[in-house]
Amino acid sequence: MSKGPGLFSDVGKKARDLLTKDYLSDHKFSISTYSESGVTLTTSTVKKGGYSSGDVAAQYIYKNTTADVKVDTESNISATLALANIVPSSKTIATLKFPNYESGKLEFQHFHPHASLTAAVGLNQRPPLDFSVTLGTPTFALGAEAGYETISGKLTKYTAGITVTKPDSCASVILGDKGDTIKVSYIHYMDQLKKNAAVGEISRKFSTNENTFTVGGSYAIDPLTLVKVKLNNHGALGVVLQHELIRKSLVTMSSEFDTKALDKTPKFGVSLALKP
Repeated sequence: MSKGPGLFSDVGKKARDLLTKDYLSDHKFSISTYSESGVTLTTSTVKKGGYSSGDVAAQYIYKNTTADVKVDTESNISATLALANIVPSSKTIATLKFPNYESGKLEFQHFHPHASLTAAVGLNQRPPLDFSVTLGTPTFALGAEAGYETISGKLTKYTAGITVTKPDSCASVILGDKGDTIKVSYIHYMDQLKKNAAVGEISRKFSTNENTFTVGGSYAIDPLTLVKVKLNNHGALGVVLQHELIRKSLVTMSSEFDTKALDKTPKFGVSLALKP
């Protein structure tokens, strides 16, 4: 278990990833190559709704510096530069985008054995500001985040959360959407490798009195094959089958059904990621 409480974005992340990650609705193919100089080059193609798009991404890692550049088929360019320990126990991240250069931002993260802090500012004339703070330990943490819009002088968001983490389980409560939504999640691992797990999540939106209850889990059929399933009270059933063809190279197939309207066409997604 890592030192410190982690970032606020980590609250509820384990349950959230199990219920959302790898559930695809499109077709994706990617190939990654590595060089001895530390450069990773990834080419991806995505087909969704009869429309195909692609991108080329390069990553360079040297000591405490990580640089990422991505270019897509519409000539959008995004670049991220992350520098660790400019200040001890910190990470500085700069993100730039072109032609939408006003969406760039500069973020600073600071880690302490009993606290973490993030501050981000947009790189434009009237930049938005985002802050988060987390207090606690690796086993118990509470925190909050807020967004401030300098143009209107108003808070655009504020969220609070609490999490309890044990070696084989994690429970979280998040109050978000400016206090309009509460989300409670729990994940329990059945093995040390954390491939077999059960998860449950309850979400309530106070303004509409809408409740959503989702259960799911993952099961390792063998060391190379993983199945994930989720179902909510609205009848949405999702299934993922993931198989490791060779080391780090994965084929992922996903499908989602509406069990209350079986006449609707189910959604299917496929992803093939090849890495040397």
